[in-house]
Amino acid sequence: MATGYMLLTGASRGIGHATVKLFQEHGWRILTVSRQPFSEACAWPAARESHIQADLSDLGQIAALAATVRERLPDGKLHALVNNAGISPKGPGGSRLGVLASDADTWTKVLNVNLISTALLARELLPELEAAQGSIVNVTSIAGSRVHPFAGVAYAASKAGLAALTRELAHEFGPRGVRANAIAPGEIETSILSPGTDRLVEQEVPLGRLGSPREVAQTIHFLCGRASSYINGAEIHINGGQHV
Repeated sequence: MATGYMLLTGASRGIGHATVKLFQEHGWRILTVSRQPFSEACAWPAARESHIQADLSDLGQIAALAATVRERLPDGKLHALVNNAGISPKGPGGSRLGVLASDADTWTKVLNVNLISTALLARELLPELEAAQGSIVNVTSIAGSRVHPFAGVAYAASKAGLAALTRELAHEFGPRGVRANAIAPGEIETSILSPGTDRLVEQEVPLGRLGSPREVAQTIHFLCGRASSYINGAEIHINGGQHV
């Protein structure tokens, strides 16, 4: 069972929370990044020591974030980088933000968090990933490949861009022994589901149910381990068949 150090962005809830729990069960040591300060209610072992507060919408923070990560790696090796942080702003009443409703500030913030910070963080931490022959996993979305009734245009475009970035990372970092793959979740059971998701699942998901955060975490774990050692540049759909 391969273990090591993992850096996970967007760790405070849903998929990120489930990923931390699963990796801990398998003996991984974890560093988490969130724009929220450490919560005293958090029950994760050694959570305070593993938490790094950073706002990924501010690209000027990326270098300092990477430096903090390096300080916490005892042997200079980062075995997994999981880019899970993502934002999907809504309009009044939780409405979908289309092109006409999305201003420049919306585009800038969403692209910075969901796409550009991911590229810059991978760039900064390549030496540590290369030293570990590590794995990058980017969390895209079904919204990156089809128009979604709830996800806005900036979110969708950012996730499509993240899929393209994953291919670029696989191509550029592969010769250095660093793999890059993506997972594209569909409707996953979290605390922030949009109204109407139940009907969407009934109409569009062949398995007829929501996915669980743990099911997503298990795929992330697979992509960070030896069992996936020849998988590079892939995007795995985790959506119960919603994409077919």
